Amino acid sequence: MALTATAVAHTAARPVSPGEATGLLVYRNYLAYRRAWYIFLTGFLEPVFYLFSIGVGVGQLVTGFEFNGQDIPYAEFVAPGMLAASAMNGSLLDSTFNFFFKLKYNKLFDQMLATPLTTMDVARGELSWSLMRGGLYSAGFLAVMVAMGLVSSWWAVLVVPAALLIGLAFGGVCMALTTWMRSWQDFEWVTLATMPMFLFSATFFPVEAYPSAIRWLVEVTPLYRGVVLCRELTTGTLSWGSAFSVVYLVAMGVVGLLVVRRRLDRLLLT
Repeated sequence: MALTATAVAHTAARPVSPGEATGLLVYRNYLAYRRAWYIFLTGFLEPVFYLFSIGVGVGQLVTGFEFNGQDIPYAEFVAPGMLAASAMNGSLLDSTFNFFFKLKYNKLFDQMLATPLTTMDVARGELSWSLMRGGLYSAGFLAVMVAMGLVSSWWAVLVVPAALLIGLAFGGVCMALTTWMRSWQDFEWVTLATMPMFLFSATFFPVEAYPSAIRWLVEVTPLYRGVVLCRELTTGTLSWGSAFSVVYLVAMGVVGLLVVRRRLDRLLLT
């Protein structure tokens, strides 16, 4: 579905501010998804099932771990990792598969650029939508955590903003990488990159379990920074590493957004 005819006619008559352009693109995605709301459940339910099977089930066999000098039960250790993974999944779906379809197959972005919208507007609007999707997943998952008693600090109110930073990082970089995709087969690389991050980014066990060299490699991955940030907020054990994680995720998202703009300029305007 392209932008509505009324919106296009309205925007074609005058320049569009960045905020208005972002709002139009978010609204367009809302219209496209409003009859397929059930699709959103998949990205939310997967980490919830992991939480029940591993965090709660295996948690009966594992006493827990020490995190930033504080002993926490295993389910409380795993839950923030699942929340971070939920934010990653939410932004990943729209910034890879859906973005590729709009770019390569139904040529939606070509239609948008026939209006006063720019490639930066397109990139910003698509990223904003993926952030909203990831934010919804994370907010729902946080509600599950609160209901299960897996939150022990009021700092947890900042978990959803932290999840948006995770979505920003993955959304920006994944959209940038998707502009180089040639066919659907190339998306095997997405699974190859995200599945190891999901399994090994201190989601299910502390990073201290790794040898020094592997631990360093894990600690520079974006999901690890997101997992640690969410875990610090839900347990109230913040550190200087929290600030580093915020800067890291923001920088990653901004760089990805700038690359998307340049790639769209090259693919659609030259």
